[in-house]
Amino acid sequence: MTAFDDLMAFQHDTEALAQVAGRLGWDQETVMPRGAANQRGEEIAALETVLHARRTDPRLGDWLERIDDARLPPADRAKLRHIRTSYARNTKVPAKLAAELARVTSVSQGIWAQARASDDYNAFAPTFETVLRLKREEASALAEGGDLYDALLQDYEPGTTAAELDAMFGALRPRLVALRDRILGADQPLALQGHFPAETQMALSADLATSFGYDLSKGRIDRAVHPFSSGSGADVRITTRTDEADPFNCFYSTIHEVGHACYEQNIDPEFALTPLGAGVSMGVHESQSRIYENQIGRSPAFTRYLFRRMSEKFGALNLSSPDAFTASVNRVTQGFIRTESDEVQYNLHVLLRFDLERDLIAGRLDVADLPEAWNTRFAADFGVTPDRVSKGCLQDVHWPVGLFGYFPTYSLGNVYAGCLMQAMRAEVGGLDAAFERGDTRLATDWLREKVQQFGGLYTPRDTIKRACGFEPNEGPLLDYLEAKFAAIYGF
Repeated sequence: MTAFDDLMAFQHDTEALAQVAGRLGWDQETVMPRGAANQRGEEIAALETVLHARRTDPRLGDWLERIDDARLPPADRAKLRHIRTSYARNTKVPAKLAAELARVTSVSQGIWAQARASDDYNAFAPTFETVLRLKREEASALAEGGDLYDALLQDYEPGTTAAELDAMFGALRPRLVALRDRILGADQPLALQGHFPAETQMALSADLATSFGYDLSKGRIDRAVHPFSSGSGADVRITTRTDEADPFNCFYSTIHEVGHACYEQNIDPEFALTPLGAGVSMGVHESQSRIYENQIGRSPAFTRYLFRRMSEKFGALNLSSPDAFTASVNRVTQGFIRTESDEVQYNLHVLLRFDLERDLIAGRLDVADLPEAWNTRFAADFGVTPDRVSKGCLQDVHWPVGLFGYFPTYSLGNVYAGCLMQAMRAEVGGLDAAFERGDTRLATDWLREKVQQFGGLYTPRDTIKRACGFEPNEGPLLDYLEAKFAAIYGF
């Protein structure tokens, strides 16, 4: 056995244990008994202790020193790049802090859920203080004197800085606001109304999932409060949610999570349980979920297919034509909830969170002052003020579980998706005709070939650049949104 072989064998088991940890998280959100939250926190902390010990094992440093990268093929060099980055980061974080973060954020999730349900921010604030304190400690250890937020951002979008994102988001905001104002000043399309049984929604969701290429022999669809995707390789699970008055929530949550899941399922099997066997970043991951959900799933062509399927499943709809249905799917309305937002305003929700979480990590914003800061910013950006914290700063699970640096990857993913769709349409003909039949294979095959199969082989930015043939930028997304909504709203 060479040093490289020893390292890969060790890493294989670490990756497998990380998948087990992810399965515990899936279980917690889907079927775990409510009273098991504290015990689950201890279980997750124990497993995190084991994982942290493996990720900081001195043998990793020894093996890495003994390996001559120049003698290895590109895929193996990429594996070493990931391991070196992980080792350097994990050795900066004390094991006790890593375990405490895992325990506290697991328990925090349940406390947040109860506080959100009762609209009681004060019930969550002490726990949030603890989460934020621990994340600042972690950021300080990782940054070594540099920017705290940039240090946390590397867990989600390696190689990106807050300053770069700030410039991109600054370019997004004016055109998004101008487009939203034009849309809200136009005649609004009719909303879908009716009663849509949950079980029928779930059955159609399963059909939609497979139509986008999701392999249910290696996955499953369950219900959760907050839809998510979990796992990689041969076990990739998703969740969705149902509202019997709003089936679009279920269908588009499903399609969104299928985008994540197909990315993981379509990675080269040779990369399984290696550092290359998962999506390279949350921004690239989000590009897949958003292009599935929006550029394909909400396109006029695909919504004509969905109109037929929903009419078959639920009977006659209150929307009399495919065009009226398309307009309803893409309605732009004022609202408070990010996950229910339309394409035009979604990024404005993310930009708000990006700015607030940077202030929280930097110490410029205290936990006690977050509700007021949120409401003030929301009123400035959207012209309305949330009347309860469940519609405001407690609506998302990300901060309660310590995912600071995650939010901006949603908008970055939208930017990447705009670039990918522009490149795809330039290379692939017949997309809309296929979408109208409910056939997404031309698009999903292109995404598998250009992006998904590579997993972590390339850096995030290089992954998108190689697929598109140009540097990712916000222009294609903005052009797409302006053209699409001008056609729907008639201006």
